[in-house]
Amino acid sequence: MSILNRKKVLLAITAGIAAYKATFLVRLFIKQGADVKVILTPEALDFITPLTLSTLSKNPVHWQFTDEAENWNNHVDLGLWADFMVFAPTTANTLSKMADGASDNLVLATYLSAKCPIYIAPAMDLDMYLHPTTKANLDKLKSFGNHIIPAESGELASGLSGEGRMAEPENIIAFLESHLLRSAPLYGKKILVSAGPTYEKIDPVRFIGNFSSGKMGIEIAKAALGMGADVTLVCGPSSISTENYSINRINVVSAEEMKKAMDDAYESADVVIMSAAVADYRPLNKAEQKIKKSDENLHIELVKNPDILKGLGERKTHQILVGFALETTNEIAFAKEKLEKKNLDLIVLNSLQDSEAGFQKDTNKVSIISEKAEIVHYKAKNKSEVAKDILNFILENYDI
Repeated sequence: MSILNRKKVLLAITAGIAAYKATFLVRLFIKQGADVKVILTPEALDFITPLTLSTLSKNPVHWQFTDEAENWNNHVDLGLWADFMVFAPTTANTLSKMADGASDNLVLATYLSAKCPIYIAPAMDLDMYLHPTTKANLDKLKSFGNHIIPAESGELASGLSGEGRMAEPENIIAFLESHLLRSAPLYGKKILVSAGPTYEKIDPVRFIGNFSSGKMGIEIAKAALGMGADVTLVCGPSSISTENYSINRINVVSAEEMKKAMDDAYESADVVIMSAAVADYRPLNKAEQKIKKSDENLHIELVKNPDILKGLGERKTHQILVGFALETTNEIAFAKEKLEKKNLDLIVLNSLQDSEAGFQKDTNKVSIISEKAEIVHYKAKNKSEVAKDILNFILENYDI
């Protein structure tokens, strides 16, 4: 998963020959998990068709203030919808109008209304790109806080070769990812997350386990990556994919395997979030062969598994340590007791009494308990949103 995942991208296309590259750019945005909407200047229709762009983006494409049914295409709404706006290609004509505040088409009106970061990829012939007015316009736009994606050198439509060629779509994506990462709130921080159940082997075909799917922890790992963190995920048996090789995923099975993986990664971590549902007990003796059904009752002696979270709390130096509590009675009291006994910085409480929380669900309803702040109760949300709430709570209340 890229930092562009789930980002809302407004792509503005102006009337340059490089407009054909916008199709590749849209595909790359979609591949990175972004939601893309496209707007064009009316003249850009001479270079690329709205049908192609709407098919690729899976969203309507606009180039006028009203559509054929005379419905208003609200430029203010478009600007407010976007997490960021990308101009690619940006002609000398559009650059000049943007610098001067002109608003004679939907693209320019949207630009003037946008509250999000703006990225501009110039595209024009060599002499136009090197002209003093173009340089002045780019400098002026930069002074407004816009970000310029440098033009590249190469063969131009005029037959000349030199600067002015629009950055290749792959390079635009790389520029955006790099820029977003540097400004991301968790950039440069190492986040260690545990997720899923542990399975404790009885014999070669049977185990003791629980119903955890790992979804909550995996969503936390993905959200942390989206905020710019370097993420290690220690995951028990789970069929859920992280969908990205940028997350360092360590797959484990038993509690002892999870403990070793967490211990190995703990020292260098800035934030540790232990959301895994670790089995409290394991069989004392594991049968080497499948246990045959014989007597009416089967007796398995269990011994305690190591308390991974407590061990991490005892070793804590600089880490912010987060635990999870899944309770059925006296939820707040038990969670506070766990917070203190295990030397945690905060604990995330969810209850099996709530139909929207617990294992194997897409939603969760949590409360965050911390020594640094009042208890914060959240409404039921998709687990991806819960993950962001947890990380934002850490950012708001702790110095990392």
